[in-house]
Amino acid sequence: MGYRSRVIGPMHRYFWRFKLTPAGRFVVIGLLVSSIGLISVEIPTYQVFCGLLGLLMICEPIGLMFRPHLNLTGRLPEKARVDEQVTTNITVTNSSLKPAFDLMPGFFGLPKPVTLLNADHYVPSLFRGETTSLPVTLIAHRRGVYRLPPLQVHSTFPFNLMRFGGSRLPAQSITVLPRYHTLEHIDIPLSHRYQPGGILVSANTGESLEYIGNREYVPGDPARHLNFRAWARLGRPVVREFQEEYSCRVAVILDTYVPQRRGHRTKGFANLEAAVSLTAATAEVLSTGDFLIDFFAAGPNLHVFRSTGSRSSFDSVLEILAAVDVSREDPFAQVSPAVAEEMQQISTAVCIFLDWDDARRELTDRILEAGCALKVIVVRDGETTLPLEESAQIQQVHIDAITSGSLRQI
Repeated sequence: MGYRSRVIGPMHRYFWRFKLTPAGRFVVIGLLVSSIGLISVEIPTYQVFCGLLGLLMICEPIGLMFRPHLNLTGRLPEKARVDEQVTTNITVTNSSLKPAFDLMPGFFGLPKPVTLLNADHYVPSLFRGETTSLPVTLIAHRRGVYRLPPLQVHSTFPFNLMRFGGSRLPAQSITVLPRYHTLEHIDIPLSHRYQPGGILVSANTGESLEYIGNREYVPGDPARHLNFRAWARLGRPVVREFQEEYSCRVAVILDTYVPQRRGHRTKGFANLEAAVSLTAATAEVLSTGDFLIDFFAAGPNLHVFRSTGSRSSFDSVLEILAAVDVSREDPFAQVSPAVAEEMQQISTAVCIFLDWDDARRELTDRILEAGCALKVIVVRDGETTLPLEESAQIQQVHIDAITSGSLRQI
């Protein structure tokens, strides 16, 4: 019985969800309903049953006769943004001797958050050796990393009731990045901690040393630093003096703890999604300044990403945020010591919390004790577990302000 269910179940899903087109499902439902006419050949329902059955019996052999043999080249998009359409073109070549008709793209077993928008787009005909381009448009309604099934290009000829053929592109994954609205400004405190081994601003392409003044020439100074105007004015050699600047390291700490409470599951996930969006917007603003971003996700384990100061670092943060999952167990007792240790080389910490309680306050105390400047943003509608302290370091932001884009600065 177990073996039979394992075999019949997938076959039934394949036949109903993929083999049959929407029109084909309608015909099969009509066939089942009209089967009551089998009790007598004299009632009209019997003729309806015979007509629908004959339609399916004609469709199957003709479809198999013109079953296409295709070569597919192309690759589906590897990244997308929540609720944004992404389109790629697949090159389709007819490698058989027979013409192919009504060619359409399709997936069997596509993840629920991902939708194929142009499943009804088709190529009317493709003769022997001909090549065409078939667009494939996807949209995802929830962030995450999803494994896409193989893309199949099939034929619905002759009556658009069944799918035949099915040349495939290999399965691949798509990373759905969080949706966010760009912030205009972030007011964060900066500490004056010296960071040995920090990345020089002048190491970036297009950057230069900071000019701080002039001084008298010392044998061995580079000739390109001579200030000839000041030399002519003072009558002695003068060189320009520069100072190398270091980028400040800023830690962005995301809280993923949503306690398991009856009736609050949807609200808790909404808080997390808003916090993820705000984290992405914060990382974007910091990446455009002279900051290095270290990203921390406080879940069951502490996940750490250290940036290198390039645009690719921000892209990496977005990819990590796409895969961040909710934590059902309070992680702060385990991660707080690890965070405090990581803060030894950090100038400023930006904490994006989902609530304010004793565990989160203890984490911020450890950060301050480590010598870091601190900014706390609580993403939550309504009151927090503990009353928020009146401080410029702590700010509460409502979910609607984040999702609507009305929040322009923090």
